[in-house]
Amino acid sequence: MTENIIQTQGLTFQYSKNRKVLDNVSLNIPKGSIYGFLGPNGAGKSTTMRLLTGILPEQNNAISIFGQPLQSQLPHVFDNIGALVESPALYLHLSGYNNLKYIAKLRNIPVSKIDEALALVDLAADAKRKVKGYSLGMKQRLAIAMALLSEPQLLLLDEPVNGLDPNGMRDIRQLLVKLNKEKGVTIFVSSHLLAEIERMCTHVGIISKGKLQFEGTIQELAKKSGLCRVQLTLKDAALWKDRLLPDYPDTELESSGRLMLELHNREAIPAFTKNLINQGAEVYEIKILNGLEEWFMELVN
Repeated sequence: MTENIIQTQGLTFQYSKNRKVLDNVSLNIPKGSIYGFLGPNGAGKSTTMRLLTGILPEQNNAISIFGQPLQSQLPHVFDNIGALVESPALYLHLSGYNNLKYIAKLRNIPVSKIDEALALVDLAADAKRKVKGYSLGMKQRLAIAMALLSEPQLLLLDEPVNGLDPNGMRDIRQLLVKLNKEKGVTIFVSSHLLAEIERMCTHVGIISKGKLQFEGTIQELAKKSGLCRVQLTLKDAALWKDRLLPDYPDTELESSGRLMLELHNREAIPAFTKNLINQGAEVYEIKILNGLEEWFMELVN
């Protein structure tokens, strides 16, 4: 049986009598996983993060971390947890190294750990630069380095790629996968970006309006989304529409001259493409229109 590093049983929270932000949310985050907590803005992701980190007090003792109730472990449990909730608090007039040195002194962590943390997040070359000269992505990586200083078993990150450009997103994604694989860190990361979660995570929980709508592995999520829609650009599209219709009755010819059809899943694409080419089709482009995204939007709306 898989050991859960975080577990919530019917987690409910409300700021006032008439405003229930979380409603009976039961999460199971397996040890060694990268768990993506996915949902639109305002779904309850940040409130969950604040509860898991003790920023907000629990209202129904529903949270267990490392197999024990969270309340009984505060505050020493954070010796084994690194957290980045909301925007990082950085001293812009200090260097990256000195920002980490301040945290190390505050938490009684040996300063010898600083260089390793900076190397992990690929900031060793920028250690002596003042943080005010860092890009947004570099600031985010420095904040993750702060969370990693104590060599935690668990990392809690609230929207770590928010506001980053595609390169910054990729850097953070690659960093988290590296930490998980090389250091064995379990990562619980919230996001409203389906594509990022899909590329990075092993497990997913989807929340909408305070209620958990789905929880499972990334493979189970892909199966839930059902059919895979494919857009084809090829020579003589009208001719190929007639040839494809017997096997793919939903094949449509768009006004742009492209063909649209549905396959059972993404795994069917290679064989379908090979068969087309063997029959003499001249294929210019195959574009996968994410059925998962459509299903996700239906689920959260």
